[in-house]
Amino acid sequence: MTPAEAVLFGKIDPGKMPRHIAIVMDGNGRWAKKRFLPRIFGHRAGVQTVDRIVTLASEIKLKALTLYSFSAENWKRPPSEVDALMEILKEFLMKELMRMVENNIRFNTIGHIADLPPSAVECLEKVRESTKNNTGTILTLALSYGGRNEILDAVRSLGDDVKCGRLEPERISMELLESRLDTHDLPELDLLVRTSGELRVSNFLLWQMAYAELYFTDVLWPDFAGTDLLDAIVSFQKRERRFGLSGDQVPGNV
Repeated sequence: MTPAEAVLFGKIDPGKMPRHIAIVMDGNGRWAKKRFLPRIFGHRAGVQTVDRIVTLASEIKLKALTLYSFSAENWKRPPSEVDALMEILKEFLMKELMRMVENNIRFNTIGHIADLPPSAVECLEKVRESTKNNTGTILTLALSYGGRNEILDAVRSLGDDVKCGRLEPERISMELLESRLDTHDLPELDLLVRTSGELRVSNFLLWQMAYAELYFTDVLWPDFAGTDLLDAIVSFQKRERRFGLSGDQVPGNV
């Protein structure tokens, strides 16, 4: 932890830490364009930011960190860029594997992983298997992921059970649907962060963000520092989370 990060961390109430933070890592291409560089340079710079933020998340004992790494819509990008992103993904996984093991980080994925190249799937499985018994921060990469697809998959799963007679329709509840989502074994999402100044969620964790706090920053992802993450947590802790209650009903407000 840097001195600046330590100062900000000192302002954080450990009792009000978000359990699960998700980040839309946006701005790699614009970061490169501002420097008259090919987009791939922005993606490589973005990987260095991932390394910083994952390390800090582990240091502050965040329970779960989910990163929007490659959306279902990203397959529409030029094949050369997609291929480069898959190579960067494999490089990151192999480079960070030992650090995850040493720092007790459990690696996880969500999304249609089978859509990825077999060599990338093999790397993902190796890292997941090597860290499955770790008990620290859960690092989840959302790959070939879309929030609408995730909900559709869950509904289809429930529909198959109804069709086969394993489930009565009236037994379908929000809890049962949640159990079919990719994130069923992750803590409730508390804070969703998006970088680069865009004010949208881009089909990310649509079900899970129902009561999450949203935090937008103009900082481009390659420039996103540990202090920016801590600023987001400080902002989160200043908010009153009502979950549908009135202000008078929130504990501590009476």
